[in-house]
Amino acid sequence: MRQVRFTLRISAEQMLRYYRGKAACVSVVAEDGRRVRFPAENLRPFVTREGIHGRFALRFDEHNRLQGMDRIG
Repeated sequence: MRQVRFTLRISAEQMLRYYRGKAACVSVVAEDGRRVRFPAENLRPFVTREGIHGRFALRFDEHNRLQGMDRIG
């Protein structure tokens, strides 16, 4: 399974945009320099009162379909 790793810092205020439906996707620059875009709903399990902060990995299958997201640091 392929992975794309990245660091994310989103404040609680910024996360409200996603919850209110004003932003449906998140765009990040991966550690290898690629730009990756994924649905904001994948962030929900990682939201805290401070927002989202940490290192993450997106998992993709052989057809480049998103399989999941994990916190890795």
